[in-house]
Amino acid sequence: MEMNSPVGRNALDAPGVVGKPLDRVDGPLKVSGGARYAYEMQQQDVLYGFVVEASIGKGRIESIDTRAAERAPGVTLVLTYRNAPAQGTGNHRQAHPVLNGPQVTGYGQPVAFVVADSFERARAAAYLVDVKYDRSNGRYALRSNLKEARVPDPSDAPAADSAVGDFAGAFAVAPVQVDVTYTTPLQSHAMMEPHATLAAWDGDELILHTANQMLNQGQQVIATTLKIPVENIRLISPFIGGGFGGKLWVNADAILAAIAARQLKRPVKIALTRQQIFHVTTHRSNTIQRVRLGTDREGRILAIGHDVFSGNLRSEQTYEGAALQTRTLYAGPNRLTRHRLAPLDIPVASSMRAPGESVGLMALECAMDELAEKLDLDPIELRIRNEPSQDPEKHIPYSSRHLIACMQEGARRFGWDKRNPKPAQLREGRWLVGIGMAAATRGNPLHLSKANVRLDSDGACTVRMAMTDIGTGTYTILAQIAAEMLGLPMERVRVELGDTSFPQAAGSGGSWGAGSSGSALYEACHALREKLARAAGMDPAAARFANGSIASGEQSRNLVDLVGAGMDADGEIQPGSNNKDFSQQSYGAHFAEVGVDVDTGEVRLRRMLGVFTAGRVLNAKTARSQAIGGMVFGLGAALQEEMALDPRFGFYVNHDLAEYHVPVHADIPAIDAIFLAELDERSNPLKSKGIGELGICGAAASIANAVYNACGARIRDYPITLDKLLSALPVQA
Repeated sequence: MEMNSPVGRNALDAPGVVGKPLDRVDGPLKVSGGARYAYEMQQQDVLYGFVVEASIGKGRIESIDTRAAERAPGVTLVLTYRNAPAQGTGNHRQAHPVLNGPQVTGYGQPVAFVVADSFERARAAAYLVDVKYDRSNGRYALRSNLKEARVPDPSDAPAADSAVGDFAGAFAVAPVQVDVTYTTPLQSHAMMEPHATLAAWDGDELILHTANQMLNQGQQVIATTLKIPVENIRLISPFIGGGFGGKLWVNADAILAAIAARQLKRPVKIALTRQQIFHVTTHRSNTIQRVRLGTDREGRILAIGHDVFSGNLRSEQTYEGAALQTRTLYAGPNRLTRHRLAPLDIPVASSMRAPGESVGLMALECAMDELAEKLDLDPIELRIRNEPSQDPEKHIPYSSRHLIACMQEGARRFGWDKRNPKPAQLREGRWLVGIGMAAATRGNPLHLSKANVRLDSDGACTVRMAMTDIGTGTYTILAQIAAEMLGLPMERVRVELGDTSFPQAAGSGGSWGAGSSGSALYEACHALREKLARAAGMDPAAARFANGSIASGEQSRNLVDLVGAGMDADGEIQPGSNNKDFSQQSYGAHFAEVGVDVDTGEVRLRRMLGVFTAGRVLNAKTARSQAIGGMVFGLGAALQEEMALDPRFGFYVNHDLAEYHVPVHADIPAIDAIFLAELDERSNPLKSKGIGELGICGAAASIANAVYNACGARIRDYPITLDKLLSALPVQA
């Protein structure tokens, strides 16, 4: 099915199991240890690999001596560029060649791969590889290389620049102006499960148990890299321990394990260490963002501009689209957004949870707060006055938009009317207390996905697709959809995911996972319903499915009596004209209360609320969990997360979870997320919207705005750490 028109009423519109806060169907497996992740997969005669990383940021290998490592106990192979096979090339979305030459393009780049009969022996031998380098001067720091920045031209992302009206002229004459620059830091995904792969060959066929969010895309990248037919590659990943975008693309672990396993004719297993992950895999680029807002004296935007600098390898076109939400969130006749990409010699930058909006809203929503203060206007009222009637740049209607309702409901629940707009007015002991808010928005994409659903003679239903579950609850919502569509109890539905031998799926990422995979399953179930109705001699449009039966009028038949040895159907969803004819986003509003220690500058979140609209909520419990997880992610972005780059060597100094700080339980007090009722008929057959990344969007800005309200310090350089606050705190009497 192509999404070209409203789907109207469908089998999910009546109250049923879809939407209920059901426990995860994979929960028992996970808490009992029965859910096997990539590194836990077992094969006989397996070998273990360990990566040797480059200790320079840029240059070339002058010499590499592997003799001591090759003589070490248990070692079976030491791969370097000298004995690795030729590989296909391209950007990181097309190919991932490893050990393909003496050039070093980033600190931590794999320069050798040691394989032994145990992990410990491989690791010990890796330290015996002696590499000498000819170091070159590299470009490492974004701010130092802005003059070299270029207009990126990605093939799979929106255009880097947009312009409507006369921004420069309108801003110059606007009665009220804000012109501010915000910066966001380098960030690491910091997912729980490390990148890991078990590779084995069966003749010419490669089987990879690997941690990858988009298996069909991974198939193609591996095929291009290893120069083998894509049909000879099978990726298996039924469980993934978090990804946040760090496992969207193929990484070195998969390629190295595959190459070594082919040469040794034995299975090879690898897991990157936490320290290796920081340099060997992808990260989020830091950004420098200039936001300019010009309004009339009533606060109506006349000119809105957002300029963004980010960095990446010279060979890459992927940029941090931090101004993308600025194109659609607020009204205004004169608009300008621009993205520039600086060429850097650090590991590749790529997608991290809510790429673009998550960091873009950290700047835009704080700039809106600054504008509200300058206008002496309530921040929510400012946003309401700039509510657009249609997408202000595409000039098309929104598929649905209830941002004002989110802000108003959040304000009511949070007690926004008690906020003192003047900073540093509320003190409780040593703590200055303030509250802030920010709007949230995230795009709602739909991608090609397919599914197969089968009903067997015993009444059991099996769903299969190459979709992945990265901890978001995919198994559960797909089971709910199949159960409701076919009128079966949840316990009779089995969902099998994470295998490229199943029908193609978009995978998990970009908040498209549930909508794309769920819609494909909806279509498969719809096709199976038609088959069953015809087998029962009923009109498919009038048939009702419940309690394992199909009924029409006074006639009723048990499904098991209709399927014989088994009956199945396929379904497919792909974007049609709806994503072009309608502007599609999810929306929300964040509210935060913080305390700032008057002596130390320590910031503590006291409470937080998110109110969201995201179409039909498929599972109230997993949706709330996703939203709260995103809000916690936003807290980390606001106050803690930052990779510290040594600008001399292109080296991330804090490359572990002891020094790369993320929120822990003690950082999170009262936090809640609610969803307002909404159905979006222009989104997909489920009438749902993306949730996974919505929770992080705007969350950090609400905390930053609360910090300002608490103590009067406007910190524009994230994260907001106490060293930045100390000099800005009010003088104590």
